[in-house]
Amino acid sequence: MDRVRVGDSAAFEALYDAYHRLVYGVALRVLSDPGSAEDVTQAVFMKIWSNPELFRSGNFGAWIVRVARNRAFDALRARAARPEDQFPAAIPAQDALEDIAIAQLNAESVRTAIEQLPEEQRKLIELGFFGGVTHQEIAKTTGLPLGTVKTRIRSGLRRLRNALDGVVAS
Repeated sequence: MDRVRVGDSAAFEALYDAYHRLVYGVALRVLSDPGSAEDVTQAVFMKIWSNPELFRSGNFGAWIVRVARNRAFDALRARAARPEDQFPAAIPAQDALEDIAIAQLNAESVRTAIEQLPEEQRKLIELGFFGGVTHQEIAKTTGLPLGTVKTRIRSGLRRLRNALDGVVAS
């Protein structure tokens, strides 16, 4: 984790290789859905990459299991709060841009589209949506004005929506 904290991607890959099956297994046990378990696994590792300081010391395996379990329970609560059959067929773009960009898409399509975004937008979206960080926290950690953070996220989400329009239709 010391190497991950300084941005060593090879160390992060080794960490992922060592623990992704464990994280996926925990998420699958809680959610009973392979797709949701994959999403939770991705969210956990994005959180680690974006905020490696969250792990301070101790047993990393126990810590990552707890993070995975908590994230899976969050997904379970979100699923219970809004069952899929309650989503409207069409959501007005001006009211729910974030929902349009993220909802109804599979994780691989989103990952591919996110990789195509400019870095200044991609990093903020990853922090906000996959790292669970608020716009205010992003502004504080990056040193950017809150308005700039919101504008970059909104622009990135608009680009994502445009890139993913064909995926949703097919």
